[in-house]
Amino acid sequence: MVKFLLFCILAVLCWPLALLALIVYPFVWLILLPFRLVGVAVTGVFELIGALIALPAKILKAIF
Repeated sequence: MVKFLLFCILAVLCWPLALLALIVYPFVWLILLPFRLVGVAVTGVFELIGALIALPAKILKAIF
């Protein structure tokens, strides 16, 4: 909602810049998409490593 309100203010103050933002935004999103996917993968790997490190402690806690 905040982004929409900022866009409306931009459209009132400088409508050519607002139109340019509408055209450029999808391309920027496409360019940044691989970095988001890499971020998700790296986060998953770190979660897996953390779970593997914590596994012996959880097993010992379950036994005793």
